[in-house]
Amino acid sequence: MIDVSAVEYWTTRFRGWRRSMMEYAVIPWTLLGMAKIPDSHDEIRLMQRGSEFSIMLGQNELMNSRLGGSEAALAKLAFERMRAAAAPRVLIGGLGMGFTLRAALAAVGPEARITVAELVPAVVAWARGPMAEVFGTSLGDSRVGIHEGDVGPLIRAGRSAYDAILLDVDNGPDGLSRTANDALYDAAGLRSAYVALRGGGVFAVWSSGPDARFSQRLRKAGFEVVEIPVRADGKRGVRHVVWVAKRR
Repeated sequence: MIDVSAVEYWTTRFRGWRRSMMEYAVIPWTLLGMAKIPDSHDEIRLMQRGSEFSIMLGQNELMNSRLGGSEAALAKLAFERMRAAAAPRVLIGGLGMGFTLRAALAAVGPEARITVAELVPAVVAWARGPMAEVFGTSLGDSRVGIHEGDVGPLIRAGRSAYDAILLDVDNGPDGLSRTANDALYDAAGLRSAYVALRGGGVFAVWSSGPDARFSQRLRKAGFEVVEIPVRADGKRGVRHVVWVAKRR
């Protein structure tokens, strides 16, 4: 027997969802800002449509405020495998739209210290300005420090300095925006990450897609490696990849 009330309920819900999506689709994108990528000829653009934000590089969307599931998973998966520490020290490469930072803050205690390295100063300005609602209170959290600059020197300067290093830089090992980022993912860069971690620490890397050669390089650097597929919006959408590499 068909439950008429249930059918009417879901029909009404579907119509409302369809109407809102159609209305949303006709809202034009507005350019809010542009910023040059250091050591590159490329520029990124901050776009807004209603409450949605997008950061674009040419025709490529680097990040979207509605699709942060895989970036949040970067932190969640790392902390699930990290050696327990009362006051963990965490380094995040790439601020983006703050999904990784917010997930990290939710996973650590009051004694933790999180440094976020963001190469493009405008991204930090956008986070404090037009995207302030997206970031909420995360940038003002006393556990957080922002470093406007390349994450590479921070990794290379560290020796057993961090319990976790989380990289969401460029497009992953197969980058789009900056050739210098390749040094984070080559053999020397991975060895620097290994040295910068404490025993039992975790090096976690976000990527737009799989890369078998990168998995091999991680193992050669001494890491125990797990490659995990994740969804862009958490449960659906495009598949991304997170590598969780643990120092022995």
